[in-house]
Amino acid sequence: MGRKTTFALLFIIGLLLAFAAGFFKGETKKDQSGFKKQITLFSKSTTLQEVVDKAMAGSSGRYGIVIKNLKTGENFSFNEHQAFDPGSLYKLWVMATALQQIADGLLHDDDILSQDAAVLNEEFEIPAEDAELTEGTIEMTVSDALEQMITISHNYAAFLLSEKMKISTIAKFMEDNGFHESGLESSLQTTAFDIALFYEKLYQGQLINPASSQRMLDILSKQTLNDGLPKYLPANTRVAHKTGDIGYFKHDGGIIYSSQGDYIIVVLSESDSPASVQERIAQLSKAVFDYFNQNR
Repeated sequence: MGRKTTFALLFIIGLLLAFAAGFFKGETKKDQSGFKKQITLFSKSTTLQEVVDKAMAGSSGRYGIVIKNLKTGENFSFNEHQAFDPGSLYKLWVMATALQQIADGLLHDDDILSQDAAVLNEEFEIPAEDAELTEGTIEMTVSDALEQMITISHNYAAFLLSEKMKISTIAKFMEDNGFHESGLESSLQTTAFDIALFYEKLYQGQLINPASSQRMLDILSKQTLNDGLPKYLPANTRVAHKTGDIGYFKHDGGIIYSSQGDYIIVVLSESDSPASVQERIAQLSKAVFDYFNQNR
């Protein structure tokens, strides 16, 4: 074989090897949301970053995400300090403040909360066209308000508790417990970082006390709005979570309990298609569950 022929063959082999290396590595590029779009499905090893990139590929809008395995410490975060309207996630802080007041003896489970719907609408600046109730008296015990505020996201249960405790009391609880990126008074906002911190404190039994933390986890585990994080998870998977949505915002965050390690997953979003984001959250949750439970 001549020298020219040998060089030509070596050149062709080199090109083929370079192509193969790029193919199996999994070439990526970023879409408009900042997530990497997978061009191929092949990879020598899969990371949590790659799992999220694949699940979020093609998404549009704005996201804040925190995922943390509470057993191994493996974690992922994206725009975790970016502020979002919390929607109904503010009910997490109302719940925790109520449990703090119960622990301090300032509030009791069987206390009766009662107020006229019109008064609550005015107090919490609910426009008439957005009000779920416009007349009649709303009455329930503190215990019932806590359950309904979380498990069915009952707005007036949250209003009753907030009126009883005062917004300033809830804001002080948030500040005292380190949720510095969230606000209820001058600005209504939160971040994926703060919501994940809330859940980690609950899991560690550090929010108020171990008994109060466990009670909150038990209430969150009774959540009935399950089209997000739990949607595609195996039956009987325990998920302690809270949803939040208002306008263009769609959120879900909580703790997934699994045999290979419990983990936190929080997804906050703002987009012009909240319904599609709901499905995106469900798909991401399934991908992360499979990663933590099958790729060990």
